[in-house]
Amino acid sequence: MTILANSYVEGFLFLGVGICVGFYLCKWKYRHTASVLELDRKSILEAAQREAEAIAREARLSVNEELLKQKTEAEKGLGIKRQEIQQIEQRLAERDALINRQLEGLVQQERLLLDQQQNLKEKEQKLATTQQELKEAVRQRRDQLIQCSHLSETAARDMLLKEVEQETLRDAGDLARHIMEQAKSRAEEEAKRILSLAIQRYAGDHAFETTTTAISLPNEEIKGRIIGREGRNIRAFESITGVTVLINDTPNAVVLSSFDPVRRQVAYEAMQRLILDGRIHPTRIEEVVAKVTEEVDESILRAGEDAIFKVGLPPMSLEVVKILGRLRFRYSFSQNILDHSIEVAHLAGVMAAELGLDITMAKRAGLLHDIGKAVNHEVEGSHATIGAELLKRHGECDGVVNSVASHHGDVPYASSIGVLISAADAISASRPGARSETMTTYIRRLENLEKIGYTFPGVEKCFAVQAGRELRVLVHPDTIDDDQAYALARNLVRKIEDELQYPGQIRITVIRETRCVEFAK
Repeated sequence: MTILANSYVEGFLFLGVGICVGFYLCKWKYRHTASVLELDRKSILEAAQREAEAIAREARLSVNEELLKQKTEAEKGLGIKRQEIQQIEQRLAERDALINRQLEGLVQQERLLLDQQQNLKEKEQKLATTQQELKEAVRQRRDQLIQCSHLSETAARDMLLKEVEQETLRDAGDLARHIMEQAKSRAEEEAKRILSLAIQRYAGDHAFETTTTAISLPNEEIKGRIIGREGRNIRAFESITGVTVLINDTPNAVVLSSFDPVRRQVAYEAMQRLILDGRIHPTRIEEVVAKVTEEVDESILRAGEDAIFKVGLPPMSLEVVKILGRLRFRYSFSQNILDHSIEVAHLAGVMAAELGLDITMAKRAGLLHDIGKAVNHEVEGSHATIGAELLKRHGECDGVVNSVASHHGDVPYASSIGVLISAADAISASRPGARSETMTTYIRRLENLEKIGYTFPGVEKCFAVQAGRELRVLVHPDTIDDDQAYALARNLVRKIEDELQYPGQIRITVIRETRCVEFAK
């Protein structure tokens, strides 16, 4: 019993000890778990804080980048606006300057008109005074004649009127000569500019044979294919080439019309290929025209290079060579301008060699003297001025530029080369056979020119010189005096203009020779 009780006691003791140990173990485990959870909570909070800071930092960077981008775009837009404002201000300043210059010109013209009006008033007053003095002088002269010669008043009046008539005719001749010389000096430059612009660079209706090209067709059915359904093929062809296609009643033929010879050549080649190919529709037309345009541009470049090689000059600017090659398709009175330019270059080189001048510059100016004719006629000015400005932009020397500008007298000559170019140009264009004129027509024109001179009384001899560009008339000095010689020249000009057809202009020179012969005995 005692042993059993002791066993129970020991069991209770062990149980209590186990309970205490279990309690302390549970408490320790709880504390350990709480500490681990606290550490996890802190680590999670730190990670969340770091992530929040990273997100905030990225947000700040993104906002900064967006702000910087917007700022850059705003500055760029402001820069563009600033440039536009500067350009507008510059245009306004130029416009103000132009208006100021025009106002100054108008003020100067108004001042000049006022001065002219004042001069006219003074001249009218002087003329009235002179007329009054003349009337008084005539009355006194009539009285003196009556007193001295014992003539009747009627006879004295007739004698006086005859003297006054002779004096008036002499004064009228002098005044007419002065007016004509003044008109010529003022009108010559303007007439050259207008005639050069209208005749040399623009082809009007009178030059129909040089602005059209006829194409032969294999049959009449091809005309319908050229026109296309509802005219779409012919409209496409005219729109792409810039050439007018004329389909008329002429059998097996169409006509291409254009003032631009290069476009007309492109259209001619393209139409020939389309007819041979048989496929005629807008897409095919565009392809063929593009290919032909490229080939024509190459041929223009080769023509310019060949011309430079024939003359023996060093290479030139590519743009100048292209423009020079376009002269291959230009004609003046059926004379090819590129061949004419090569001939002028050779003539100028020969004359420069004889005179000891720069041969290369003379040839260069001669070859380029008509380059302005290759420029479209919509550009204002004579071909000499346009050619000079074109060469100046491409770096040609001043001597060549002045020679090109002055070969028709538009500007003064700066050197002897310009005079040589004018002479060579006249030689090449005026010699018989150079242009569309037969030798028989040329000789007949010279004969008619001399015949007109012989129709006036007092004419001794007539000579047509300088290929019909000048008529020299010798008169009898005892029949024609100096004033009458001047009137004869004017009458010859009027009659030649009324009766003859001729290119360019004809100079009339009246020569009166006076010989005084005496014999010593």
